[in-house]
Amino acid sequence: MNYLADSEYQSYGLEPDTPESWVSAASSIINAHCNRPTLWEQQFIERIRLVPGRNALRLTYLPLSGASPLVSGRARYGIPRRGDDPTMWEMTTEFAITFGLPGTWINLDVTNFDFFPDTGEVSWLPNPMGMYFDEMELTYTGGFTTIPDPVKFACVQLVRNAQAMPALNVREGTLNAMHFAYFADTLLDSTVQSMLAPYVAQKVA
Repeated sequence: MNYLADSEYQSYGLEPDTPESWVSAASSIINAHCNRPTLWEQQFIERIRLVPGRNALRLTYLPLSGASPLVSGRARYGIPRRGDDPTMWEMTTEFAITFGLPGTWINLDVTNFDFFPDTGEVSWLPNPMGMYFDEMELTYTGGFTTIPDPVKFACVQLVRNAQAMPALNVREGTLNAMHFAYFADTLLDSTVQSMLAPYVAQKVA
């Protein structure tokens, strides 16, 4: 889905007769540069390896959208290791082995999770028995219901940069994302990159 509607062309400095295919190609380049399928709001499923003993993670596709962006989740218990918590290691290990928890995936009640929409940080209460998750899968809603102005101006600048290049400066016919992708490094000048910098997805390993 394009980041600039044809009714917005003149408001953002594009000629009203600009072919929609140019805006579509520019929108595709923005997605590729931002490392995400789209900036529009949609549902994502993300599986993340967790640091032992840390009851928090950071999601990738921001901002988290809506009053309840976390849709569902499941997690897998890790195997207790000596040194994780010396005071409870023996009891935790016995408990885990008795109930066959290590490696088991369980469904989570994500309504009890805390989250921060702008940073994507999600946290939850620790297990009272000292067990921890080593992997979690969350389904959540992220992205924008209204595309921010910097993204729209970046889209316009990409089209202008393409129009200024002789190899792409054509008035008739169609240009798809593949044509633009060939010139992506040239079209994505420092101005465009600075506009898009806040929206680049950073996946936390």
